[in-house]
Amino acid sequence: MLILGIESSCDETGVALVEISPGTGAPQSSWPKLISQALHSQIALHTPYGGVVPELASRDHIQRVVPLTRAVMQGSHRQLEDIDAVAFTKGPGLAGALLVGAGVACALGASLDIPVLGVHHLEGHLLSPFLSADAPSFPFIALLVSGGHTQLMRVLGVGEYEILGESIDDAAGEAFDKSAKLLGIDYPGGKELSELAIHGNPLAYAFPRPLLHSKDLNFSFAGLKTAVLTQCKKLGGELLNERANLAASTQAAIVEVLVKKSIKALAQTGLKTLVVAGGVGANSALRMSLNSECRKLNIRVHYPELEFCTDNGAMIAMAAAMRIQAKRSSPTKDYSFEVSPRWPLDQIN
Repeated sequence: MLILGIESSCDETGVALVEISPGTGAPQSSWPKLISQALHSQIALHTPYGGVVPELASRDHIQRVVPLTRAVMQGSHRQLEDIDAVAFTKGPGLAGALLVGAGVACALGASLDIPVLGVHHLEGHLLSPFLSADAPSFPFIALLVSGGHTQLMRVLGVGEYEILGESIDDAAGEAFDKSAKLLGIDYPGGKELSELAIHGNPLAYAFPRPLLHSKDLNFSFAGLKTAVLTQCKKLGGELLNERANLAASTQAAIVEVLVKKSIKALAQTGLKTLVVAGGVGANSALRMSLNSECRKLNIRVHYPELEFCTDNGAMIAMAAAMRIQAKRSSPTKDYSFEVSPRWPLDQIN
């Protein structure tokens, strides 16, 4: 069974094709396989504005999605007529951007007389490590760290998610991006801040670790951003000389909170497998710290490949395929689509 996936929730247009092997159930050896993918990033488009402009994002998705679909089909050496179902990101995300992917998916489904399936964007991230050759096994703890979400979840299987803790204000990705902006780093900022941090001293500034010692597993990074702002104002003209130290200290604060909360979640549940997904999951300092701490506790850590940390069509196609394979969802030929810009992950169970 071939499933085409379309991602258009924000500032990346992604299309991919995955295949479900014949058979029943979902043993690890028969997870769906990625056949072909194509991705376009809108970073250059939004950089002059210092952030994502929703109207521009939607227009760019319109221009990109059909050529990307053609590229995926050419790369797979398959024809459109070979596709068995089309999946698309239903939410959460920018409403206009989501409507582009949903509209194209449903139009394609109708023209080919094949079913369609709306997919939760965060479930795509959550299941993206299954695209890796070193795929995890259920159950596990998931640390989902993207631009707008930071969540810890107990994952028992496809569609079986329990949120243990989440961000109550700024997410980790927002803390990276907003702190980068305070340091004079252009949009999107988070990645550049991490690269700058390599040259700085993580102990130079004692930035707060909000909720680090709280009894729950929630996150809060708004206070960290405020502390960075305060320190930048204190430095005044010396800010430029201290940017690397500020970047390193900011990153160290975020990483410490993410790592200690993840270890706490593992200890509370007794699980021995951690899955890290989302854009911040590509951060090398986070990976090094998690690997070090988990190694001491004999805990396995799984990450998606770096190319699957950003938004992409492969994770949407994969999530749809795994839901179909696990009999959690069934695509339909109802082409009257709608999108869900705000859609809590625990509501899809």
